[in-house]
Order: sequence, then C-alpha cells, then structure tokens
Amino acid sequence: MDFYSIEDGKLIFENNGETLQIEAWGENSLRVRSRMMGEILDTDFSLLPSSSNTKAKIEINKETQTATIKNGKITASIVNQSRWETSGRISFFNEKGELLLKEISSGGALKLQARAFKPIIGGDYKLTASFEGDAKEKIYGMGQYQQEIFDLKGSTIELAHRNSQASVPFLFSSKGYGFLWHNPAIGRVNFAKNRTEWFAESTKQLDYWITAGDSPAEIEKAYGKAVGTVPMMPEYGLGFWQCKLRYYNQEQLLNIAREYKKRKLPIDVIVIDFFHWPKQGDFRFEEEFFPDPKAMVEELKELGIELMVSVWPQIDRHSENYEEMQQKGYLIKAEKGANVAMMNWFPASIFFDATNPKARNYVWSKCKKNYYDYGIKIFWLDEAEPEYDVYDFDNYRYSLGPNVQIGNIYPQHYSKTFYEGMQAEGQENIVNLVRCAWSGSQRYGALVWSGDVHSSYEDFRKQIVAGLHMGIAGIPWWTTDIGGFVGGNPDDPKFRELLIRWFQWGAFCPVMRLHGDRASSTEVIKKDGSKALSTGGNNEVWSFGDEVYDISVKYMSLRETLRDYTRELMKEAHENGAPIMRPLFFEFQNDEIVWDIKDEYLYGADILVAPIIYEGATSRKVYLPKGSDWTDAHTGKLYNGGQTIEVDAPIDIIPVFLRDGKQEYLIGKI
Repeated sequence: MDFYSIEDGKLIFENNGETLQIEAWGENSLRVRSRMMGEILDTDFSLLPSSSNTKAKIEINKETQTATIKNGKITASIVNQSRWETSGRISFFNEKGELLLKEISSGGALKLQARAFKPIIGGDYKLTASFEGDAKEKIYGMGQYQQEIFDLKGSTIELAHRNSQASVPFLFSSKGYGFLWHNPAIGRVNFAKNRTEWFAESTKQLDYWITAGDSPAEIEKAYGKAVGTVPMMPEYGLGFWQCKLRYYNQEQLLNIAREYKKRKLPIDVIVIDFFHWPKQGDFRFEEEFFPDPKAMVEELKELGIELMVSVWPQIDRHSENYEEMQQKGYLIKAEKGANVAMMNWFPASIFFDATNPKARNYVWSKCKKNYYDYGIKIFWLDEAEPEYDVYDFDNYRYSLGPNVQIGNIYPQHYSKTFYEGMQAEGQENIVNLVRCAWSGSQRYGALVWSGDVHSSYEDFRKQIVAGLHMGIAGIPWWTTDIGGFVGGNPDDPKFRELLIRWFQWGAFCPVMRLHGDRASSTEVIKKDGSKALSTGGNNEVWSFGDEVYDISVKYMSLRETLRDYTRELMKEAHENGAPIMRPLFFEFQNDEIVWDIKDEYLYGADILVAPIIYEGATSRKVYLPKGSDWTDAHTGKLYNGGQTIEVDAPIDIIPVFLRDGKQEYLIGKI
C-alpha cells in the first residue's frame, strides 16, 4: 500500500482521509500542511510565496514505510510503521542529525493523536497539534503579553488579541529552530514540560512553518524572508515623538510645537489623538476645533515636524458613513441576531471589516481625502485588535470568515489598509503606529506600541520583556507610552521618578514616544453646548518640574546623538528582520547565563542597556556577557565580560555599556 508520493517537489502522505504535505519553503525551512477530507489549501495569511530556488531532497522507503524530506539545514522524517503508532508521525532534525521537534506518539493503548481534527458539526474542525516536550528547551517570542515571564517554557499562551496583548505566533527555540503557527484562529498554545500543544478553535487545516539555523540571527533572517520585513524607517522615525491625550484643537497643538522649537528641543513628530472628528467613523477633522488642517500641517512641516493623526476602526451609528458602510457590508457582523454594538463607549459603535478589500478601499479613500491630501503621512491606527467590550470571539463574523477562525489576522489587514493606500500614492518608507499586530504586520509598516498600560513599575518591567519577545516574534518596530498610559499624576514625586526612569529607557527603544492620559482632565464644551471628549493633563517634557525637564532634555539630546546608530539598526531590521531590542542571547548564545536575563538587553549589537526598574533604586546589578569587553558609558571604566557588577545609577543615569570599545562618542553623555 502506497502511503507516500512526491508531487512537484512536495512530500505527500495520505491515510484515513488525511492528506499531509511537506515542502521546502525558503532556505533551511519547511512548510507543513494537513487537511482532513479535502485538498490542501493555499492560504497566504502571512507566509509569502517561497523565494527559494533550492529543491528539497525527498526519499521514500516503501519497505519500512518511512520518508524524509531535506532542505538545507533541516530534515523532516515521517514514520508510519504500525497501528500502535501515530499515523505518519513527523520528526525534525538539524544538519547534525540532532532532534529539534517531534510529534507525540500514540502512547500505545492511549491512542493519542499528534494531529487531532475534531469535527464541528456542519462545518470545519477544532484542531490540536501535539509535540513531545523537552524540559531543557527555552522558548521566546510569541508576541506581546503583559507578564514578566521571559522563557515561555511552562507557560500557557492565549492565541488572541486584546488591548495591550498581541498574539504573534512565531517562536525561537534554544534548540536552534524557529516555528510559525500559520493559523489566525483563536486558540492557545501550552509549552508544557511533557508536551507542546497548539490548539485552534476552528480551522480548515493544519499549517505551520519551521526553520533551522546555527544562530538566532540566521533564524530571524529566514523568518523575515518567509513573511516579509519592515520597510526602511523614515528619518522622522529616529527622533523624539510628542503625544498626549489629547490635543483637542489646532491652536493648542501648534502652540506646543512652537514651544518645543522655541526651547530648541529636538522633536520629529507630534500627534493628534482620537476624537478630533465629529463622529467616530467620519474619518475627518471636526471643523470647530480644526478649521484649517492644511495650514496646520504646512506650519508643522516648516518647523521640521511631521504630524501623526489617530484613526479608529469604529463606526458610530450616527456617523455620516454608517448607513452606506452597513448597506455595502463593510462592517463586522454578529453571528446571530441584531448587529450589536461592539464597543459601548462614547458612544456605541461597530468596527469596520478590515478583512474586506472593498471596506479597506472605502476607509482609505476617506482618510486620503480628509488627511493624506493635507500632507499627513503618518497614521495612528488605534483599537487594532479590535477591542471588543466583551471578547466573545465566537460572536463575530468577518468577510474572510468567522472571527473564531481568522480573527487574529485583523490587525495585519488594518495596517495593510493604510500601507497599500499610501504605497499607491507613491510614498516609500511607510510607518504607522498601531496597537496590535500579527505575523506579517511588519511588512505593512506596523510600528506596534504596547497599549493602555498603567503608570507603575510593575507595568514598566512588563514592557521590557514584551519588547524583547516582540522583536523575536519578528516585530522590530515596537514602543510604549513613556510613563505608562493610565494613572500618571504630573505633580506626584513618585510618578515623576517613574517617568524619568521610563524616559531614559525610551531613548533606547526602537521609537521614543511620550504619551499618556495624565491627571487632571479638562472638560471640553462645543459651541452648541454639547460635551466633547475631555482632554487629559499636560504631558510635555516641561510639565513635570525642573528636574524631570533637565533629565528629559538630556535623553532627547542623547537620542539625537544615537541617530546614525539607530538608522543602521533600522537598516538591519529592514534587510534581515533583526530585532532592534535584542535579548542578550541574540549576540551571545554560547553564554548560558544570558538565556535567563530579562531586565537588560542590547540596543543593536553594541549597546547594553540595564534600566532602573524598581522604585527608589539608585544602583543595580548588571551582568556583562562573556566574549566581549564592556565600557561603562557613564564613567568610561572598562570591564571584562562574564561577570556581574554593581553599578551606581542616580536619578539622572541609566546604566549603559559599550561592547568592545564601540560607540565611544557616548561616553560621558549618559
């Protein structure tokens, strides 16, 4: 009986209604797909067409009922030996023959299934893909989760988006492989000691991509080629961005921009936040508060400042565009009953369907006319998860399918809406700030920020870990609201201390952006007496007292000093998919100690950053990876790698070390 066949360079295994297909997909990489009772589907959720000219070497042994497929440094074997074994059990090996990953066995009388398709009556399948666990393995990536867990081994991860949570299902393993769960379904993954289980609530087929390499950089590069990399960051992405909740009128915004220039402070971008519109979904400025957007943009450009404008995907039922969008099917629908409001806040609204190409074109056409044509070249794509009032993922349906089956792709398509529109206008080096991402978002110019996090040291620590995981997950453009979004009082000495420490760290983030909803808010009343959304407290660098101001200016200037270096990091991210914030193991994989260090990192290859992340701290321990010498950028003192040292960090200092004497121009400026 022939279980195996070769078709167009693909290894095919068929048994009991299942079709399993393995093929080369880029250098040193394989794509695995399996479907029950149907032909393999050519989905392109994030994977690009394979660009590799390498043909895999396939061997089939009918006598032993085994087969192998080899592509460069990775080999997959399939075994189908007995009724007590998993049907077509897959194992993956590196070029040394070492086991990387292996599906679970049937467990004999346990009758387990490595690829378990559970039918949804009348529809598709619930799917669980199970692999043997390795207690010594360390796992990183998977996107942004609000936790301080660095090594994800032993964790359960929800495969779903929420405000401040971005599920990007690519992992890097300490065993030397990268793995992409190429499935946008709502689900979860368990990285247990005894087993790794990927689960999808609803899907049509199993689909994943795996690559092997000799270094983290090689694996990230392969992943970048597979799903795409970020564009080249434009020059205005390298400096300081000013934002608050919210500049509610044109003159207020311009006065802030003028003040920055009057003080001769470096600033590249200033931001108009949400509710500058008449109604959600109008996609235009409120004329009462922004009477001449074109003149506003022109003055900012004369000052050397780019304007970024917030766009929300919600459509108010009273919006001028609601009836047309509803009639044409451009809105997300409830699975049953009336099309319910999906976010009941200021006021109730429904999200537009970013998975519908016609809806994307419609939204972009409005934004082009009312923003882009005024000269606005950066958009803030908020609410990109999207943020439902209740995360009942099984209650919504998109053009592309039920939310429970494809919902995680929404933020990628939201970024795509604007990227493709701007690209069609001839714009290059596109960057848009967005609150969520999925695999492939990076190629659409997505600069992800970490959402509405709180102004606390606990949340500060979580952001550092989140940024490192996002970089490993292939999202190198990442940032936070400096100082946190919720709970910051400009007059509180404790908040001022936190803001300083966060601001210092912000100088060594991919993008340096000050934002937050500061106390106390101010009521905004329209001419007709109705209320507009209030505006938060002041959030400019001069808003927090002289000490904060002096230190902030110091680190804004430092960011300018770093501009050439940062530009090179952006080039690496564009060309090779390399993260800008890098875990220490990215450059020092042979140092066993660094695999567990979560509170210091590398800004590029040559700058080690160790933020102060506890209240009142004026010193901290810093581990210096072995294999390099390290210079304290504050004192100029040289240290050998492979040791832990205690360093002073008074309120105006963030510990920073320079690798092998590089970037010496920073000494004494930190």
